[in-house]
Amino acid sequence: MTFLFDIGNVLLKLHFERFHEAVFGAPDAPLPPEFLAVKDPYESGSLDDQEFIARSLKTVPSPLSPESFTSAWQDIFSANDPMWSVVEHLKASGHRLVLFSNTNNLHAEAFLKAFPGFSHFDHHHFSHQVRSMKPDPAFYHQAINTHGLIPSETLYLDDLAENIETGRDLGFLSWQYDYNDHEACLGWLASHGITLPDSH
Repeated sequence: MTFLFDIGNVLLKLHFERFHEAVFGAPDAPLPPEFLAVKDPYESGSLDDQEFIARSLKTVPSPLSPESFTSAWQDIFSANDPMWSVVEHLKASGHRLVLFSNTNNLHAEAFLKAFPGFSHFDHHHFSHQVRSMKPDPAFYHQAINTHGLIPSETLYLDDLAENIETGRDLGFLSWQYDYNDHEACLGWLASHGITLPDSH
């Protein structure tokens, strides 16, 4: 069986408050509209790293080096350990695993290096590489075509309702994941014949 895994708040917990504090002065500081205007183009592959950094630095309230900005941008991840136990079990059981995520080059470079468990995945389907983003159906159709997916035989986990909605519309066996209720996900997996003893 094939499994599609979102990354943020599924495999890795996101701590954007670290970035907000380091770059905009407080963990709850709002992101300027000018910064938000470059984030999605970067994650959809329309901007390269240098363009993203240069344009982002124009939005920060105090001078910051490109290196300091990059370090803050990449320092937002921690492992969601219970889900990594699931990944290890699925890999050991011979299932095909695909990373299926809106992300960007600087984030991907950071998490692929920092978390060795990503080596368990057979394929990456990243927004900045395929130039489309969830929940756009184009992102899903590209994965179907590129990786030969059969939606009715593919289990898909994501934390965002809008992404799951597109997945369900296209026939994927989809689960909206909440890391605060990991047990519910284990029950869903069990309903599809995937039993994971000692996974939590």
